[in-house]
Parts: sequence; structure tokens; C-alpha cells
Amino acid sequence: MLRAGFLCVLLLVPAVPTTAQQFDNFDGTSTFDDFQLDSGDGEGTGLTLSEDGALLPDNGSGDIQLNLGDGGSQGTFESFPGVTGPVTSVSQPATEQGSVVTLRALDKMLGQPTDVELSMGQTVVFGRIAIRAIECRYPASDPGGDAFAHLEVLDLEGNSLFDGWMIASSPALNALEHSRYDVWVLRCTA
Repeated sequence: MLRAGFLCVLLLVPAVPTTAQQFDNFDGTSTFDDFQLDSGDGEGTGLTLSEDGALLPDNGSGDIQLNLGDGGSQGTFESFPGVTGPVTSVSQPATEQGSVVTLRALDKMLGQPTDVELSMGQTVVFGRIAIRAIECRYPASDPGGDAFAHLEVLDLEGNSLFDGWMIASSPALNALEHSRYDVWVLRCTA
């Protein structure tokens, strides 16, 4: 018996089958639509396919040419110079080495950011992690412009949580992955 003022609703939800996501596999025999790679006859891609399927530049200019369409100008990449030569940096500004790095450490549970200054080789304990400054650099032309710091972060049991370079202008590029703590570089000074 139902009492007045109450409504009984029964929802039937169909079961959704759970399946793993499928990915396309390419075994080398499939071709993409409008994508052709010739066997290196001197016309077309400028590449040769080795027996194991690797792409090798043809002997000659050393440039790689890749035709992505029907030969029209819309789908053609041509001449990637320097492929067979040594790879060089596009531009790397001159840097100077700093002696002090300023970091900001955040305890996410407490919501408390703390600025920490470390000399090279110095270690500080912040909550349940230890942060060690190994090296820091800054642009010679603009000392306040950016900072690059090589840091090592360990938990109190000695397990490595982070060992690498952090960049002040791009803190998410190479960040500490920790559920409670966050650390990023603010500046590097001489």
C-alpha cells in the first residue's frame, strides 16, 4: 500500500557491455589513403625501404622528399636538408651558472606554499620529501628572464620521486608527479 504524497519510480537501465578500446594495427602491408611510398626509384619520395621496413634516404643529395598526394602542390613535402648530416641545435642562448635557486614548494593538503632558497648541492626537507639542488642556469643576456634548475626530489625513505631539469617559464613541462607535494622553479641567481 502506498501512502499519499509518495511516488514510486522504477528505472530500468540497460546494461552497457564493457569492452576494451581497440586500436588499429599496421603491419606494414596496409597503406593509408592517398599515401604512397615508392621503393626508391629516384622519383617520388627519395627514400628507400630496407628489408626490415626502415626508411633510408637515397644516395644523392641526402634530402628526404615525401609525396602525400596525387603529385599536386597541396600534398607534397620536399627537401628536408641536413637529414644525413649531424643534427645541430636551432638556437640555444648563452647561459650562466647560478649559485642559488629559488623554488616554491606547495603542500596541497595544507594549501601552504613556501618559497625555498637553495645553494647548489644543498638539500632541504619539506614535509615528507627532500629537495636537492644540483645545478641552475639562467640566460646570460636576461638574468631575470628564465631559470633552469636540475633538481633531485626523494621521499624520506630514499626513493627517487624526481631527478631532472625544471624550467621556470614552463613548470608543467617536466614536473614533480606527487599526490601531496608540488615543487617548481622561480628563479636562479648568481
